[in-house]
Amino acid sequence: MTTSSDRKTDTSGRPSLGVAAGQRIPVPRRERKPAMAALAVLLIVGGALISAYLVMVSGQRVPVISVARPVAAGQQIPASALQEVQVSATGGLDYIPWSDRAKVTQTFATVTLVKGALLTNGMISTDASVAKGNVVVGLALKPGQLPAGGLQPGDRVALYAVASQGGSSGAQNGTVLAPSATVYDVVQPGQNDIQADQITVSVTVPVAQAPQVTQASSAGAVAVALLPAGEKAPQTAPKQPPASQQPNEPTASPRTTRSTGTP
Repeated sequence: MTTSSDRKTDTSGRPSLGVAAGQRIPVPRRERKPAMAALAVLLIVGGALISAYLVMVSGQRVPVISVARPVAAGQQIPASALQEVQVSATGGLDYIPWSDRAKVTQTFATVTLVKGALLTNGMISTDASVAKGNVVVGLALKPGQLPAGGLQPGDRVALYAVASQGGSSGAQNGTVLAPSATVYDVVQPGQNDIQADQITVSVTVPVAQAPQVTQASSAGAVAVALLPAGEKAPQTAPKQPPASQQPNEPTASPRTTRSTGTP
């Protein structure tokens, strides 16, 4: 039983809701949400698992086929042009595994294969028709007959006939010998070569254009121009040489018939 002396009153005489010394004010309990806690745990665990998987996969490397030496478009791919390289398993490209190298040697290159390129399914075909219609022609070029920056396998070039002192090229100066050829290989001269300034460039041209290209090449009368991607040189008609000025020859005088009188 409380007495009036146990209650605290303010100066106005009204009872006060005081708390005895040493006692805490009761705090309402928070509502727990087990679903949210479980979701947070799942997110943490899932993130850790994904990170671990990426680390493991990034360290995995698989053997694939790389081009060991250039192969012209349309040619059957030889085994000597293939080499094994290791790439990351997360590359995402259509690489051909090294285990399929025997199958690749039975296919033909649909594009010029450049040394060091990784082989994909889009670069090969089992259709033998892609091997028809193209031949590889060698060109012996000197400075001034090719771009100053040089050429690389796979470059698209145009071949022109130029004047030469080595012989007749069979085509007039400036004639387009091949409007769109592909560089197959480039061999730089060695230190001990007799012609140290001569660069050997092999190009792929259609069969119909090969005769005039080889004739011009043998005479040293061919020049190479680098083409932008998707372009080819226009087929210009050979210019007709100007009419030679022949010296005026004296015209023959008409024959006169001597009349003979009647006796």
